[in-house]
Amino acid sequence: MPTVTVDKAALYEALGQTYTTEEFDELCFEFGIELDEDTSLTERPIVNGKQEPPQLKIEIPANRYDMLCHEGISLMLNIFRDKAVVPNFRVVAPLEGEIHEIRVDPETAKIRPFVSGAILRNIKFTQERYDSFIALQDKLHQNLCRQRTLVSMGTHDLDTVKGPFNYDALKPEDINFIPLNQEKSMNGHELMQHYENDRNLGRYLHIIRDSPIYPVIYDSNKIVCSLPPIINSNHSKITLNTRNVFIEVTATDKTKVEIVTRILVAMFSMYCDEPFTVEPLKIVSPHNHESREVPNMSPRSTTAEVSYINACCGLKLTPEQICKFLNRMAYTAKPSPSDQNLIDIEVPVTRADVLHQCDIMEDVAIGYGYNNLPKTFPATGTVAKPLPLNKLSDIVREESAMAGWTEVMPLILCSHDENFAWLNRKDDGKSAVKLANPKTAEYQVVRTSLLPGLLKTIRENRKHALPLKVFECSDVAFKDESQERKSRNERHFTAAWCGKTSGFEVVHGLLDRLMLILSQGFTEQGALEKEVGYWIDETSEETYFPGRAASVWIRGKDGKEKAIGSFGVLHPSVLERFEIPYPVSTLEFNLEVFL
Repeated sequence: MPTVTVDKAALYEALGQTYTTEEFDELCFEFGIELDEDTSLTERPIVNGKQEPPQLKIEIPANRYDMLCHEGISLMLNIFRDKAVVPNFRVVAPLEGEIHEIRVDPETAKIRPFVSGAILRNIKFTQERYDSFIALQDKLHQNLCRQRTLVSMGTHDLDTVKGPFNYDALKPEDINFIPLNQEKSMNGHELMQHYENDRNLGRYLHIIRDSPIYPVIYDSNKIVCSLPPIINSNHSKITLNTRNVFIEVTATDKTKVEIVTRILVAMFSMYCDEPFTVEPLKIVSPHNHESREVPNMSPRSTTAEVSYINACCGLKLTPEQICKFLNRMAYTAKPSPSDQNLIDIEVPVTRADVLHQCDIMEDVAIGYGYNNLPKTFPATGTVAKPLPLNKLSDIVREESAMAGWTEVMPLILCSHDENFAWLNRKDDGKSAVKLANPKTAEYQVVRTSLLPGLLKTIRENRKHALPLKVFECSDVAFKDESQERKSRNERHFTAAWCGKTSGFEVVHGLLDRLMLILSQGFTEQGALEKEVGYWIDETSEETYFPGRAASVWIRGKDGKEKAIGSFGVLHPSVLERFEIPYPVSTLEFNLEVFL
């Protein structure tokens, strides 16, 4: 969880009262945050000849991006304590009568396609507010923005630049400006070299460094404002005297670019002469015929079920009581006039983490008080009961272990070649779930077979005494367009024998034993339909040595026949790729068909 450091005296002043460390720790617990440290209890360092003032280090849940600064913490705690009301964020018309524009060039789609922004008018900065403004951007960059790879922010003194603004993508040599806090003008290449060893900015250079074009924002006079996601221009630097702030946010994620913009605006619009107001920007994208005004500061409307909230919390709250607790958590809630089991809710603009009524239920529990929730013990038979599939898997595991086999648990990710080419199998493009951005070639796909993991385990243990008898009972994954998540898991059992002989009869024996445990008698293909059981049939699957492999078939109670797996002696080319010098026989079948 991110830790936010705030000035102790300033926070208590904003809260309107002082607390002992224990009292404030209790308040944090009630709200769902955690006091990590009160530096007034320890020896504080000397800064510029003065002792550092007492600070509070507060751990914030990873989903509460609206509390990554002093302003957000004090506002939410005041609302929770009924000392403040939910702000009414408003988008107001510009003073000049014309909305500033950011015009988007089509080339930006190749590197950083999305942009948003806003203008804060007549804002008043103090040193503390300025420091908090910068610190919030840093916290967002490290957390929600994923080290600037998803989103990055630039804030500028609007009075030093002139709209309309342009968001373009240019060659590095065509971009020239003086970076923030520098004196020399640099082009894109020079800037990368200059900051290569910089402790702060050096870690972000890789995001655009190898691209033939860099994203850039400049004003109507071609004065560069920023080179996202690296650095702003010194020309538009914000100071304590800045009164109008131009905020630009660029991103590779369409949703998060708006979330970041709204959070930044919501936290610091309170310092405008007219609190909680923001001036919009117009984003113009001629290449995709899109034009929109940002930011949208309207709360989201949703509903939650009274019965669901009460069932999860173990309470018997009325709709009015639930609304009261939600109002403490900065929602605007009221009972639905059309359904007494529903509550109409307006989700705060800063709460992008609220995606389902379970999130609302959690906030009701916080508003009610976790310590006040009734302590109940689940009824007999409702908990600690294994899923049928897991219970079946445990039975198969136990039988395999008692037969002398050793269970292994490899990783669920493997390389594309390990899953297909190394097993002499072809990828039809419709089965394997592939990672969009794998970190290494070893983790490219979610396995569709348990064989690669077992064979890699044998490879790493090939110096052990033979034979090696290993098995795994776990999930594989397949693409499935019929599912909401577009994929499905399937529980498989796989075993591998590695020895000086092939061990074909050993894996065949294991198959017979497991089928006996699974109440599947041996039958023959073409037998009477009413005869339930399994049989084996020759297969020409290229994973196995020709003539030394068989597919496993079963006939269920419904009379339907289906192939559920295969076993055999692995082909020498498979063994060569996995660097195994001894014969190996394997067995793999789908376990779910026996439920």
